[in-house]
Amino acid sequence: MLSGMGPLLCLLSAAGFGAMSIFGKFAYDAGVTPSALLLVRFTMAALLLAGLLAIRPAARPGTRTVITALALGALGFATQATLYFEALRVMDASLLSLILYTYPLMVTAAAVLLRRERMTRSRALALGIASAGTLLVLLGAGAGTLSPAGAALGFGSALTYTVYILVSDRVLHRVSPMLLATLVMTGAALALAGKSLVTGGVNLGFSAAGWFWTACIAVVSTVLASLTFFAGLRRTGPSTAAILSTVEPVITTTLAAVLLGEFLTPAQLAGGALVLASVAVVQLRPRRPVVPVVPSRSTVDSR
Repeated sequence: MLSGMGPLLCLLSAAGFGAMSIFGKFAYDAGVTPSALLLVRFTMAALLLAGLLAIRPAARPGTRTVITALALGALGFATQATLYFEALRVMDASLLSLILYTYPLMVTAAAVLLRRERMTRSRALALGIASAGTLLVLLGAGAGTLSPAGAALGFGSALTYTVYILVSDRVLHRVSPMLLATLVMTGAALALAGKSLVTGGVNLGFSAAGWFWTACIAVVSTVLASLTFFAGLRRTGPSTAAILSTVEPVITTTLAAVLLGEFLTPAQLAGGALVLASVAVVQLRPRRPVVPVVPSRSTVDSR
């Protein structure tokens, strides 16, 4: 039963992360800067998760595990988010997303090379279908000007997220998803707070609307999305979790059509259908060969 919940948890996580771009657009319109958004997002998420952890305490992990989890936030999640938003300043979102969503392929290849998982037929087929679907969804939004600097930042973001997923998968064998998420967000908040002190601080004097949309990012697209991702990752493994996460751009595009009045092109609709098909394919299990039962000698003699 628990293992069957893994794909659903990954899909719920993708929905939360997929809404982040929409919340972010509304936050930017309300005067929130990228640096302020990241700092408030992770600080608020860390405080919320610490409160939840106080209500439902978890077993204390070892010092090495705590340091690794904090580093996942400071060097992993915070770095990935910073690279992504810096790239977003110099290139179109569709092209950047196209670069970022090379990470499912990276995660799957690394998991196979590290002998953590096997490249089954269903997994390979799902990865190919998901990649093709993501390509159609993002290219259907139109192509923009490619910035070499933005492309480098985008690939850096994808590579960082790949390492983040693979390391998180290992840490989850020693801690609960709740505790890991709390430590990761704390590490990210501390890293971004340190950066803001070095760079002269961030402007937090934006409107109430800006705080509302930033809170939506913290609660929906960080706390809930991270908790469900870690819980799903623990049950499915890194490659399956990464493949299921390709639903995220489909959700983003659909929300943009509903909330921002953007229309879906035929290519995007076809791409979305392919991504959804990959969700079903990745859950296929190879059929076990039927082994004929040969009656034992004693059974034959008794007849």
